[in-house]
Amino acid sequence: MPIATVDPATGETLKTFDALDDGDVERRIAVAAAAYTHHRTTSFEKRSALLNRAADLLDEDRDAIARTMTTEMGKPVTAARAEAAKCAKAMRWYAERAAGLLADEHPDEADVHDSGASRAVVRYRPLGVVLAVMPWNFPLWQVVRFAAPALMAGNTGLLKHASNVPQTALYLEDLFRRAGYPEGCFQTLLVGSGAVEGILRDPRVAAATLTGSEPAGRAVAAVAGDEIKRTVLELGGSDPFIVMPSADLDRAVATAVTARVQNNGQSCIAAKRFIVHEDVHDAFRDRFTAAMRELRVGDPMDESTDVGPLATEQGRADLEELVDDAVGHGAEATCGGRRPPGAERGWYYEPTVLTGVTEAMRIHREEAFGPVATLYRVAGPEEAVALANDTPFGLSSNAWTRDRAEQELFSRDIEAGGVFFNGMTASHPALPFGGVKRSGYGRELSGHGIREFCNITTLWHGEE
Repeated sequence: MPIATVDPATGETLKTFDALDDGDVERRIAVAAAAYTHHRTTSFEKRSALLNRAADLLDEDRDAIARTMTTEMGKPVTAARAEAAKCAKAMRWYAERAAGLLADEHPDEADVHDSGASRAVVRYRPLGVVLAVMPWNFPLWQVVRFAAPALMAGNTGLLKHASNVPQTALYLEDLFRRAGYPEGCFQTLLVGSGAVEGILRDPRVAAATLTGSEPAGRAVAAVAGDEIKRTVLELGGSDPFIVMPSADLDRAVATAVTARVQNNGQSCIAAKRFIVHEDVHDAFRDRFTAAMRELRVGDPMDESTDVGPLATEQGRADLEELVDDAVGHGAEATCGGRRPPGAERGWYYEPTVLTGVTEAMRIHREEAFGPVATLYRVAGPEEAVALANDTPFGLSSNAWTRDRAEQELFSRDIEAGGVFFNGMTASHPALPFGGVKRSGYGRELSGHGIREFCNITTLWHGEE
């Protein structure tokens, strides 16, 4: 894939970039390694000041960077502005809390003496240069939720961003530079995916984090495993959205629409499979279909647009294949299921609801990365759990019920990194984020996320 900005609303290539050559990559890794030797020894106060400054600059740049993101990957500009604001919030969260999250831990005194020590401390130390391989769907947020904790922990970062968001990637490097970070603390590498293996195998690169597709995760994990380097992987998701009879149906429907079409439906944690109890299934189906049909599809720069184009032409083609396969095997599209009439330019696709989905259909197993919802009918909570878990993914989940026994059942038995009750799955700096099964491993955000790229060190002292 060329490194280029291609406007998804028109299909027009706006700007192309040359990939870095091997010499350029070598120099940038060397600079990152050199920067780490100094950054690792800076105080939390100094790191906090730098990250807070970056947050302030991002707030100032919010409108401009939002338009850049929308131009590069098609999300509604209103959502892009919200993404930028969320990033600044996360920066400030880590700037204020990192020192406490990484404070020395003191084991119980009796255990210390039992180990033969006069004193012992557990300390969190940085690992070194961390490579981040990031996707296009949240081109600012995905990077910041890695960069903010990694930099606060004392690491330095190398960003290999998706090839269709190069201007956003370069903006991020410039943002940290303008905030006052020393040269090499955070750099963008404009390279293709073929360059990732060589970078990860470089002995100066200590670890990697990847958000992206399952094949990309397998490739990075294989190389990192061969090199015995730590990784965090956040891969695909096919999140269930369970609705039981005790749910507030009006709120559930309204949330379901947002949960399915957020970011034009291109979100790993978007609700994709709607599992509804038979007692409320028909009412939910009718209201959900009507609300999806009413969404405004159009120019993502228009403030009134609900759903913009898909980010890439191939992404739309993949989505069309899944829908066509489902309909060909007997599913019914109660709305959508096609490109909008008259949309001759751009990679638009109508919000779609599919009913009658069965195991024979690819969409039952594969992630639909676009505004397409699958709707299922179940007879009870146990059947809902079985269907929720009938997927190779396990990123997050939603359950709408006010029944405490059902909540306990779902909390215990749903196989996912999160269960959100009576609300929409969302990431927040204070809450750990990540999945199980083929959705990956490791955690981002919260204290768990900042410690992923730390050397958890035992300091043991004998008699002194």
